[in-house]
Amino acid sequence: MMNTIFSVPVFDATVIYEGNELFKGQGAARMWADKLAKEIETEVGVRKIGTGWVLFGQLDGAEVIWGIHGQRLKRIES
Repeated sequence: MMNTIFSVPVFDATVIYEGNELFKGQGAARMWADKLAKEIETEVGVRKIGTGWVLFGQLDGAEVIWGIHGQRLKRIES
C-alpha cells in the first residue's frame, strides 16, 4: 500500500538507505515536516536514520514515519 500525501513534488536532494528514499538534509526535512504538520493538524518532527532524514509523528494513536517515493511523501512501514 502506498500512502502518499500532497501533490507537490519534493525536489530536494535525497539518499537511499535500506531501500527507502530519504531526505538528504535536515533543513529540507524540517521544511516538509512543518508543511505536513499543518496538513494533518498534528506535530511532526524530523529524525536521522542512517544517511538520511525522515519525518515522524503520531497519527491515529500510532507512530508514523514518512520518507519519499516518486517525489511524494510516503509512509515507511517499520
